[in-house]
Amino acid sequence: MSSNNIYGGGGRRSAMASVDFYRRVPKDLTEVRNSRAFAFHSCMKGRRGGGGGWSRLSAVASSMVLELIFISLAGCVDSRPRRNWYNIAIMGGGLVGKATSLGAFMSICAIAVMGILFFSETLAFARTIMGTSIALDENDQPQIRLNFNITLMDLHCDFVSVDVWDTLGTNRQNVTKNLEKWQLDESGQRRIFSGRNREMREVVHEEHEETLQELHEDGEQAVELAPDTFQAFLDNHEMAFIDMYAPWCIWCQRLHPTWEKFGEEVHKLGMPVGVGKVNCVVHAQLCKDQKVMAFPTLRWYKAGDAILPDYKMDRTVAALTGYAKRKLEMEQKYKDWESKMEANPDQQQRMKPNAGSSRPEHPGCQVSGHLMVNRVPGNFHIEAKSVNHNLNAAMTNLTHRVNHLSFGEPITKLPPHMENTPFMRKVKRVLKQVPEEHKQFNPMDEKLYATSKFHQAYHHYIKVVSTHLNMGSSSSVQSVNDVNSVTVYQMLEQSQIVFYDEVNVPEARFSYDMSPMSVVVQKEGRKWYDYLTSLCAIIGGTFTTLGLIDATLYKVFKPKKL
Repeated sequence: MSSNNIYGGGGRRSAMASVDFYRRVPKDLTEVRNSRAFAFHSCMKGRRGGGGGWSRLSAVASSMVLELIFISLAGCVDSRPRRNWYNIAIMGGGLVGKATSLGAFMSICAIAVMGILFFSETLAFARTIMGTSIALDENDQPQIRLNFNITLMDLHCDFVSVDVWDTLGTNRQNVTKNLEKWQLDESGQRRIFSGRNREMREVVHEEHEETLQELHEDGEQAVELAPDTFQAFLDNHEMAFIDMYAPWCIWCQRLHPTWEKFGEEVHKLGMPVGVGKVNCVVHAQLCKDQKVMAFPTLRWYKAGDAILPDYKMDRTVAALTGYAKRKLEMEQKYKDWESKMEANPDQQQRMKPNAGSSRPEHPGCQVSGHLMVNRVPGNFHIEAKSVNHNLNAAMTNLTHRVNHLSFGEPITKLPPHMENTPFMRKVKRVLKQVPEEHKQFNPMDEKLYATSKFHQAYHHYIKVVSTHLNMGSSSSVQSVNDVNSVTVYQMLEQSQIVFYDEVNVPEARFSYDMSPMSVVVQKEGRKWYDYLTSLCAIIGGTFTTLGLIDATLYKVFKPKKL
């Protein structure tokens, strides 16, 4: 008989192995305490006897497995899992251990933990979060719109010039297309509309055959004034017309012969007007006191007071003479009116003529509009410049307030007629869902950049980042017509004061650079299969963890047998 037959000659060895096994098993686990144990031994005995033991063994084994699954899912196993396992393996499924208070407590804990985790997982599945990612900017538009609204606190609109430059070679001077300017009053309110898309007209200069030296041979009719003679000249002439110039100014050089001829014409006509001139290089402080911002400045004085605004028309003898005559005529009409009023004080005040009184003219200007700039590094700058004047660098103050500055289609601070467009309704719907940290569209708005001294100005450096807001599905494929997606531009800004030489006119510069990367902000939710996987993990993890805790507690609190 073969030695490896488990029912043959190896019986003694098997019996000895069984005895050895039972010696190593705890005594209380070797006791047969129920009918299943007898059935198990009967099955084994019948198997060795060749009877129908296999069928009975299968039935008992199936019953034991089902009982194990049921009790495990119900969480009502005895608080002694290892003992139950030995009962099953050795004694035929002795799972009739009595329920203990520890087991009931562990079952309640399992139910509570799973309930809390189920609820939390369901909330997480129902809730979406905002996710961000960085990708190469695929925008292929060659140009981008730049929107701005800037107030110059101490610069007249006649001297405000907007220039554009970029690395592709674009160099546009005094841009006026899509721009408008408003002259401001002392309180910063709009007072006079200075034009939209308006090119500044070049004044007409008169050419003369005689040189200035030849005109001076018979004496100077335009009197050269100094600080000690300036006020006396105004006191001696009720009406005075004074040219404030700089010798290096090209426009002043062209005006010199005309101004001298104008003085001769006034003298010849016997007009009661004093014609003078002031060298602002030699007498710089006098010109500062008179707030001369550009050369030449032609200013009319009446009874020692300046009459604003300054003369800005053609610079010919005829034009200057006509201006002086109109001023005298208005003054004469005013005097005639005063005489009539003294004779008839009941006359209505509404008939009072304009005597050429000075009109308040605060040198503030608000310039606004938009520019189409190339998507390359560049800048636009606001400079004090004029086609008919040379600016006085010593009196140029570029203090400014940025009311608005943004890139792309405007989405904030819109006029009422643009608020209800389909595009704006879409933008508002999307922006309501976007966190504040992703709304850096105009970080410079309502900021004041003041300079306390002359020969300095603020320069601004702006990094522009394209931002795709996708508040629909989490799909990365976006369409221009998608009602839940919009492309905007965020900005990172840094500003600092730059100092200029005394002979250079400062400028407020806004340098920009387009980032090659774009930020994608979109809703992110969990997939349904991820949710189901998490639920299964909760079930398995809870039973495993609490089973380990239960086993540990059983070992700790197990009664010691004597």
